[in-house]
Amino acid sequence: MRNLIIMPQAQNRVRMSLNDYAEEATVVNEQSVRPANANRFIEANTQEVTLYHLSHDCITPVFSKDNELTINHASFIETIQDAAASFFNGERVEQADIRVSHVIKGRIPEAVHKPANQLLESDKTIYYERCAFSIDVPSIYETVGGNKLNLSIVGVRAYNQMNLYSKKVPELFRLAIGFKNQVCCNMCIFTDGYKDDLRVSNTAELYRSALELFNGYNPAKHLHLMQQLENTSMSEHQFCQIIGRMRLYQCLPTGYQKALPRMLLTDTQINSVAKAYVSDDNFGSLGNELDMWKFYNLLTGANKSSYIDSFLDRSLNATELATGITSALHGDERYKWFID
Repeated sequence: MRNLIIMPQAQNRVRMSLNDYAEEATVVNEQSVRPANANRFIEANTQEVTLYHLSHDCITPVFSKDNELTINHASFIETIQDAAASFFNGERVEQADIRVSHVIKGRIPEAVHKPANQLLESDKTIYYERCAFSIDVPSIYETVGGNKLNLSIVGVRAYNQMNLYSKKVPELFRLAIGFKNQVCCNMCIFTDGYKDDLRVSNTAELYRSALELFNGYNPAKHLHLMQQLENTSMSEHQFCQIIGRMRLYQCLPTGYQKALPRMLLTDTQINSVAKAYVSDDNFGSLGNELDMWKFYNLLTGANKSSYIDSFLDRSLNATELATGITSALHGDERYKWFID
């Protein structure tokens, strides 16, 4: 047994104590325990690419009115990778796992009038509208519910959420730090580890904002929150009630819906939660009580089918739903509607 080794402070590298929150962790073999078919932190319609591909094979979009360059995906990833290596100096920081979607195809000027079937590879240009990446810090981990959780940094960039037809303005990024469940690669995001509206004009500002996020994140509190989910369970009847309420939520009148806590999962994802409850090898509980840690992972597992631009918002919402419904099972009123 040993205590979890947790992140250093940005300035003096003093390690933080978990005595107020976390329990002693069980030593886990460093070899991966996740199955080969569960190695993606996000799925949807994404594809895996390398940083080299983004840097050398993709063009960089510009703001059309002044022809100013955007911060491209490669620069975003490299900046956060550098910030992570600096802040977690002495820890093992892995290279980014990168996934992209919505390829935008173009041509070089010399090939404008060529028929499509005569285009050479050198005539083509591409970039990706959306990009997400995950940087693991496997030397910082804890065990919750029998699952090894590694510290992980996740970034999201979506050009479709910006107006590239304007003059250059601060650009929108999303950045989160939390824990990744190694048995399934589900991302666990908590409020103080997420910046959903990070707007910067250059990579220096991006680097500084990343350090501020890392420094402000309280991993001990996040781990304690997840550990507490194990202590509450629901019956199969209550689970079915919650699934029904989540389906109903999508159909409620706008005013009625606004009076309730937000629920961002789609009908398809809610169906995935129900299916996983029956058949998932790690978190399924058909015929038995379901503890809230498993329920949380059913939600985060369903979220892996989100598109890149909504992935982190729904990751956070999964935490809100799991903790809120846990409180409702103990008598809290705010999420009571989901279990009534």
